[in-house]
Amino acid sequence: MPGAYLLPFHRRGVRRVESTRFNSTRPIYFPFLNFKVYIFREDTVLNLISSSIRQALENPLNYARNYLGDMLDSCVTRVIYLDSDVVLVDDIQKLWNVPLSGSRIIGAPEYCHANFTKYFTDSFWSDPDLTRVFGSRNPCYFNTGVMVMDLGKWREGNYRKKIEGWMELQRQKRIYELGSLPPFLLVFGGLVEPINHRWNQHGLGGDNVMGSCRSLHPGPVSLLHWSGKGKPWVRLDEKRPCPLDYLWEPYDLYKPNYQSSKMRLQHHHNLPFSSSTNLFGYSNYFI
Repeated sequence: MPGAYLLPFHRRGVRRVESTRFNSTRPIYFPFLNFKVYIFREDTVLNLISSSIRQALENPLNYARNYLGDMLDSCVTRVIYLDSDVVLVDDIQKLWNVPLSGSRIIGAPEYCHANFTKYFTDSFWSDPDLTRVFGSRNPCYFNTGVMVMDLGKWREGNYRKKIEGWMELQRQKRIYELGSLPPFLLVFGGLVEPINHRWNQHGLGGDNVMGSCRSLHPGPVSLLHWSGKGKPWVRLDEKRPCPLDYLWEPYDLYKPNYQSSKMRLQHHHNLPFSSSTNLFGYSNYFI
């Protein structure tokens, strides 16, 4: 089985780690890491992006996951995709070992209690030709910020083209409002290998409008995800952090400050982090 790949991408409008700087800091922060850099060409997707509920969701990098099958070497048949706003607090090998059963292409935590209809417009739901896409499937919401992907099956099924087809339709007829997520829901909703919710404690960035502070969901945590408008590096820089943002702070390569951040986090949440806790942050990288 091929090893996991860590890919840095430049991201406009948010904190970025330049590839040259990453090369110089890697021996300090990631001494065990072997990696290869892949460049995502934004012009690959620029003509397919439609306006979204907030401008940040129109960033071409949000669509890079659609092209992993093309970008990565053909020998890479399995990947873990992580958004850039996550902190991993568990052994990622456990996630790597999650099996994708049968014909499953991707695995992700599903949230079947969420109102699935809100991710698409009335124009979509009123068109029987469009809603027929789900057929007998029982689609549930899943967050595309954490996915285990079988790139072999992805390439064989030409799933990039299927996602692009929905993006092209969106340019002609407004069928959703929320950036890069809905095409994945249309293609994979009801066909996802369900993964334990601990692997995506998402929504820590609040909603897509206000970006308010949020607490952890009940249950164990393996990965924290600041999906939503509020990003921890922005709130920390502006001196208005939410309590959980202090967990991000020690993994900001611009100003690492592990001990003080851990103490502040324990003060706010009484989380039982010990000196041996292995917290690993990914900032603007994909695995």
